[in-house]
Amino acid sequence: MKNTTKTQDSSGSEGPQRAQGRFRVLGLFQEFAHAQASSGIVLLACVIVALVWANSPFGSSYYDLWHLHLAVKFGNVEWLNEAFDRPLEYWINDGLMAIFFFVVGLEIKREVIAGELASPRKAMLPIMAAIGGMVVPAAIFLWFNLGGPAQRGWGIPMATDIAFTLGVMAVLGSRVPTPIKVFLTALAIVDDIGAVLVIAIFYTSEISLTALGIAAVFVVLMIAANRLGVRSTLVYFLLGACGLWP
Repeated sequence: MKNTTKTQDSSGSEGPQRAQGRFRVLGLFQEFAHAQASSGIVLLACVIVALVWANSPFGSSYYDLWHLHLAVKFGNVEWLNEAFDRPLEYWINDGLMAIFFFVVGLEIKREVIAGELASPRKAMLPIMAAIGGMVVPAAIFLWFNLGGPAQRGWGIPMATDIAFTLGVMAVLGSRVPTPIKVFLTALAIVDDIGAVLVIAIFYTSEISLTALGIAAVFVVLMIAANRLGVRSTLVYFLLGACGLWP
């Protein structure tokens, strides 16, 4: 009887202990997910893993992964099936990064309306710094490569990796003052916009003025809807999707 009782007690207490262990692990994961530095830590860890992987003997599998096709099927609608059959790098570059820039843009908009960039004088500082951050690296690159086969790559050093910049600031956390965070974020956004314009103008074989015109029309429609007080998310989603589709 005593042995049976001990066995029952030990088996009965094992369940709650396992449950407590699971809750403890879940709690630690939730704390990490909500920590300010978590996104930066994940980003830096992924960068290190990617660099090691790409330069290892298994580097070819790294590039194979990014060219792996992921598709979303819509029955027999061929044009939709073709549009949503893309490699993994496309889903990240044109999908997830678009959401990332949308969120960052909202942060900057808040600062422009009622924050560190509310006055034109304060807003001009990161803009001018971004222009200098594009012109000076391009000039240095041309200084060393003028007339050589690498001259055409002058636009490469112009871009700032905004995701990496924000990731480093997230790791540093409260040690970086808010004005500096806003300044660097605004600088990186302006720098990226300038880099995209340089790529579109100097590195594109053909610019579709029709597509740009259609996109501009829908941008004007979204601005007009905002001025008229339209607050429906669906309206802006549809207008934005139509503007990006061309």
